[in-house]
Amino acid sequence: MNDVSFRVVLGLALLLVSVLVRAVSRNRLVRRKLRLSILLFAVYAGVSAVLQVFAPTADMAATVLSVVRLLLALASINLVVVAVINPLRADRVPERFPAIVQDTIIIGLFMLVATVALQEKFLTTSAVGAVVIGFALQDTLGNTFAGLAIQVEKPFKVGHWVAIGPHEGRVVEVNWRATNLRTKAGNLVVLPNAFISKEAIVNYSEPEAPTRLQTVVGVSYDVPPNQVKSAILEALRGQALVCAAPAPEVFIGDFGASAVNYLIRFWITDYGQDTAALDQVRSAAYYALRRHGYEIPYPIQVEYARESVVERVSDRIGRVEEHLRPIDLFAPLTPEERAELAARASKQLFGRGETIVRQGDEGSSMFVIVRGRVRVVEASGRELAAFDAGGYFGEMSMLTGQPRSASVQAVDDCEVLELTAESLRSVALVNPDVLRHISSVVAARRADLERQKAEVQAGRAGAAESPRSLLERIQAFLRLPSLRGD
Repeated sequence: MNDVSFRVVLGLALLLVSVLVRAVSRNRLVRRKLRLSILLFAVYAGVSAVLQVFAPTADMAATVLSVVRLLLALASINLVVVAVINPLRADRVPERFPAIVQDTIIIGLFMLVATVALQEKFLTTSAVGAVVIGFALQDTLGNTFAGLAIQVEKPFKVGHWVAIGPHEGRVVEVNWRATNLRTKAGNLVVLPNAFISKEAIVNYSEPEAPTRLQTVVGVSYDVPPNQVKSAILEALRGQALVCAAPAPEVFIGDFGASAVNYLIRFWITDYGQDTAALDQVRSAAYYALRRHGYEIPYPIQVEYARESVVERVSDRIGRVEEHLRPIDLFAPLTPEERAELAARASKQLFGRGETIVRQGDEGSSMFVIVRGRVRVVEASGRELAAFDAGGYFGEMSMLTGQPRSASVQAVDDCEVLELTAESLRSVALVNPDVLRHISSVVAARRADLERQKAEVQAGRAGAAESPRSLLERIQAFLRLPSLRGD
């Protein structure tokens, strides 16, 4: 067999190997890259066959053989690199060898083999060409090599939230020339890879998905720090965008000119929601501090004149009494007894979506809705009832001290009056007959709630408690003597 026949057989054999590897592979990258090897092996075998049939001149034959040898080298290197680096039976790309790195390896090995094979002639020509191309494409080559380094080092991946220099966004594409970011405003920022290689990179998605955010709130010097920290942490409990673990933290940041500045640190899982999470935390802190009566002072640099209108105690009691008068629970009370309850009631403000009482928590107070709307939900999230202004809830905990049987959430901003068990006890000591009416109303209300639960989930409703047994529990919790003639 002469040299020409050997080249034909070699080309056909390598062509067959490439076709077989492509056929058994499930990797789409392997199948796509092997098209080049199949094409080049076919050209190599075809040209070799033509040389066997036609006898060109010696110079032409030498030139053609140089070209087909380069084709054979490129096809063989491509076949070996693609088959060795990539898994053939899995459709995935190795993390450390993405497509851009594999292309670089193939080109580098091809240049090395071609230089060694053609020795000085190819080396001299390549050196002159490299100088010309290098000056003409220095920016493009810089971006290309920087892109190669990014693919190898993997400082970020597609989908990560990053900050590169002054630019911040989600990585949507990394190619040979540039990296594309999608900002939170929806704009596309194209950053040349050479620019990225010179800038500091902050990856908000690595090494762990949760990202820590922080905000500052100032509170009056009159409030003890531990009370402020407790109120803020309670407000952050259960917020949708705030991670339960790691848990939020509150520190004293510094003693400001007009307030003690508290640093609130918390974690979120999606950095794209940072603005919404900060709004949620700040809103929750505001409502919680407002409910506790903790002042968020105005900056002392701003001078303002505010006339404080002091409401007379009698006017306040009268206004609160107006909200208690329509409540059926307090129908038998005299105006003086309602005034006694009103004097001990406290007004609370809850923001939309906040939990006013939580199922399972201890409680000894009830709430009357002055403004807004609330909904009663089970632990599973199923809604049991809803109340508007004039409604009330939590009476069982106030009367018996039992844990909250359901959670109550504010549908929108709500203003409520909180009545404690101690205030009711002071009224019941004067007028014991009040308990008979209250126990009857509460028993009927509880029976109605049990009926609603039974309709929602058949078979789980317990038997309604009788007014008499409920009355005895109320007397025991309020430390009242038994009523004779019950």
